[in-house]
Amino acid sequence: MKVRFEPYGVDVEAQAGDRLLDLALEAGVHINASCGGEGVCGKCRVNIEEGSVDGGLSEKVSPADAGQGVRLACQSRIKGDVVVRIPVDSAMDKAGLIALASGPAQIAKLIGAEELKAQGRFQPALVKVLVSADPPSLEDNRNDVARLLTALKEAGEHSFVFDFEAIRDLPDAWRQGEWTVTTTIMRPVDPENGRNHVIRVEPGDTTATNLAVAIDLGTTTVWAQLIDLNTGQILGTEGDFNEQISFGEDVISRIVYAGKPGGLAKVQQAAVRSINKVLAQLAKKTKINFNEVSLATLAGNTTMTQLFLGVEPKYIRLEPYVPSAAYYPPVKAADFGLDLPDHVSTLIFPAVASYVGGDVVAGVMGVGMHREEALTLFIDLGTNGEVVVGNKDWMACAAASAGPAFEGGGIKFGMRAAKGAIENFSVDPFSGEPALVTVGHAKPRGICGSGLIAIVAAMLMTGLIDERGRFQVEHPSDRLRVGEDGPEYVLAWAKDTAIGRDITLTEPDVDNLLRAKAAMYAAYMTLLAGVGLSVLDLERVILAGGFGQSINLERATIIGLLPELPPERFLFVGNGSLLGARLVAMSNPLRAEVGDIVDQMTNFELSVAPGYMDNYTGSQFLPHTEAKTLFPEAYRRLSEAKAAVKAARK
Repeated sequence: MKVRFEPYGVDVEAQAGDRLLDLALEAGVHINASCGGEGVCGKCRVNIEEGSVDGGLSEKVSPADAGQGVRLACQSRIKGDVVVRIPVDSAMDKAGLIALASGPAQIAKLIGAEELKAQGRFQPALVKVLVSADPPSLEDNRNDVARLLTALKEAGEHSFVFDFEAIRDLPDAWRQGEWTVTTTIMRPVDPENGRNHVIRVEPGDTTATNLAVAIDLGTTTVWAQLIDLNTGQILGTEGDFNEQISFGEDVISRIVYAGKPGGLAKVQQAAVRSINKVLAQLAKKTKINFNEVSLATLAGNTTMTQLFLGVEPKYIRLEPYVPSAAYYPPVKAADFGLDLPDHVSTLIFPAVASYVGGDVVAGVMGVGMHREEALTLFIDLGTNGEVVVGNKDWMACAAASAGPAFEGGGIKFGMRAAKGAIENFSVDPFSGEPALVTVGHAKPRGICGSGLIAIVAAMLMTGLIDERGRFQVEHPSDRLRVGEDGPEYVLAWAKDTAIGRDITLTEPDVDNLLRAKAAMYAAYMTLLAGVGLSVLDLERVILAGGFGQSINLERATIIGLLPELPPERFLFVGNGSLLGARLVAMSNPLRAEVGDIVDQMTNFELSVAPGYMDNYTGSQFLPHTEAKTLFPEAYRRLSEAKAAVKAARK
């Protein structure tokens, strides 16, 4: 049987009973499936244009939509040839992703190649050394490796171990280069006790080109940078979505999928495809031959790392939540399917705990938190929100299961920050009429994370919702109505959208945001209390991650997501994970500090931490049950806004 996925024109062969969502995943066609295909989120809507399927109907599909051919892909089984159209709100568009990378103006000054050079720490993990030797003769017929060792010692190098591939290539390299070769050497983390690792030999002088790739393997996105290790210059940056999204928005969904027969291999391959796609885009953008790359560094959370390596992840989610390892040895990129030369080694960032992984370690190292006196709260906002507090003397960390609401997951019309996503919002408190701004100024397609915060903050300030997140249905606006999920607000009428349906915000959507922000705020409060500190003790707050970079401080404080502190104490660093991965490629001394950071961090397991549930419960209000104490400025502004609206309505 044949299944065609439009508008992509992708055809796949199928057997009777095959699930439509699985066929799409196999074909590389993305369909939103926030719940991982369990049939509970209702976001994997597709249109059956020709033919028919078994199943696909649930309470998530209205009778009117069902009559128009709408089905849930995760519940639909093949019974014949079929043409399936993927709706526009399920497509992945990275235009907004790239715009997001530029970020706001309040960016922290980050360490770069010039600073490393000034500090004497620009010492790449991988170097190229040019050596020459006299050709062999009957009087000197030492083997080729011995001849290279002598030449390297004369160049000031010592203590070596050779990759087999380097030994295999050496005889021809010597002779083709007329007894001049370029030796690529991986420096040891510990130069006093480690050995230099010869990973490649090339004929002649190739020292002018020495490249590395830094990779951030995120839950939602994958980013890569190409770096010139001779100068420290960033030659290009590229990003795209992680194909693993199709197996679920969060790490737990992916761990569950990996536990199915053949699931781990599929999820691993999706990660590899995602990285290779970004590498291909980066090569095209920079017009550089990636055969010249000699090193890769990779940072990701604990689950992403294990899934990429094909290491069984199920024990991460089972009590007592144990990852497979903290540290991994360097691995050959090609052995794991990456489109990089065979000699390229990949340095993997270590993890602290099951839910505090290499991406956080990379971010903390990148911002220099472990080297400075200032008491700092480092926050990586995302599906798995990580928090670190401390300074150069000590650090404590924790992870909060915020869920995917910040990235559009679990929201009825939620989406990532792609073209058409509502990212800014205001509302007239009297008429209830909205003003929307979308990514790319396109017709609305849905709501992204920053838009969700903007909407809820505006509605709270104008009295359309109360502190519990409940709509004030007595408001005269015709945009407030009761829908199939209860009270809802119409953000955009069907005629004004790109999807042909009313885009609404529902009370369950607000509840999801409340739970997500409560998880994060409770994590800060619990971690600070656990080390005997309060929010007011913090000298700075560093926000990392794509969502953290796009967040509006005022609105995030109004809803109680971020602690109420002077704006000048907040710094945005963007992709801290990619920053750390880049710095490790450029500085072996920083690479050595990574282990110190891991050893310095004490992990708090929030599920058993005293006070966490009390903090969580108190945070499930807007902004908080103790708003007058914890959010005095937000409390004042909300009180004044309410009073003004009440007076005007009289």
